[in-house]
Amino acid sequence: MTIKSRKARWSALALTTAMVLSASGVATPAQAAQKKLTIGFVVHVIGNPFINQIIDGAKAAAKDLGVTIKVTGPAGAEGDAQLTAVQNMAASGVDGIATSVPAASMVKGLNAIIKAGTPIVQFNGLGVGVNGPYVGEKSVESGRLLGKMVLDKIGGTSAKGDVIVGNCYPGFPVLENRQKGVLESLAKASGVKIVGPSDVKVDSAANFAAWQGLLAANPNALAMVGLCAPDVESIGKVNAAVPGSKTIGGGYDLTTGNLAALANGSAHISLGQTPFVQGYLPVYILVDSIRNKIKINKPGFIDAGTEIVTATSVIEPFKSAPLTFAELQKMSASLKLTRKYYDPLVKGYIKNWKKNLKPIADESA
Repeated sequence: MTIKSRKARWSALALTTAMVLSASGVATPAQAAQKKLTIGFVVHVIGNPFINQIIDGAKAAAKDLGVTIKVTGPAGAEGDAQLTAVQNMAASGVDGIATSVPAASMVKGLNAIIKAGTPIVQFNGLGVGVNGPYVGEKSVESGRLLGKMVLDKIGGTSAKGDVIVGNCYPGFPVLENRQKGVLESLAKASGVKIVGPSDVKVDSAANFAAWQGLLAANPNALAMVGLCAPDVESIGKVNAAVPGSKTIGGGYDLTTGNLAALANGSAHISLGQTPFVQGYLPVYILVDSIRNKIKINKPGFIDAGTEIVTATSVIEPFKSAPLTFAELQKMSASLKLTRKYYDPLVKGYIKNWKKNLKPIADESA
């Protein structure tokens, strides 16, 4: 189906104001001979530091591949608003769309767009039933890993006491899977009592306030475990405000704020989900599939990898080059350093994405 016909198909959709950022790169001579593609990239929240790392990866792919990328998304994670943003992208005539899927209510609308001829690749948030591949972590497995690491910190299977668990977006499938894995690991200590899981909100200020209230209500908690990007930084600030706090803090993502909390000892564990890959790979898949007429209109899973980080140890996936914690901190604040570090992955794992495409069930195994 041509862009012109897709525009006609979607012209009846209402267009709403959205923040759109464009980035384009310099094409190679071979790319210049091809039609200039435009890829839509829709995130579930604009302005979040972790999401910005994903966007940086997407823009790096656009530059490398010589395509235009348009980035948009709602101010806060809300499925209906995000679906509208995706529909607006389709109506504008983009050649393909990458989107996270924070709500099951988006699935039917996304499949309608795919059926009309615009390919979609999911990232970071999985919509079960979407007819397109998904790039993200193995969410239940990563939850098990985080839960085990926290349990080891608080005394292993003989631990006794409260562990506070927070979820910034209850119902978000990937977060529910992480939660499942965390609780599964913590359940191996019969003396551990779970407080929550509580809704700790995604907005940074609200997230801090939620964790502050939870520790105040449970001052003897052995650990605070978050499932979202803002949590480690917030937990660190809450811990730092309590003189002599021994509460272990654990969670997700390698933002500069989260890494600072690990560095100063106010938080202890953070698992990354390789945001560069989550941004770069969906754009690469879309461009490769469009240029080479590869059908991607069915579910599939490509693991973005899990990064395991404490203040004294950094383990990167895919046998990537070793990193010190200080090097990781510098990289988290520099797209140039990040792109350079992941170049072997771009030339190998990402380029060979078709070989790495697994059944969607692998995501939650």
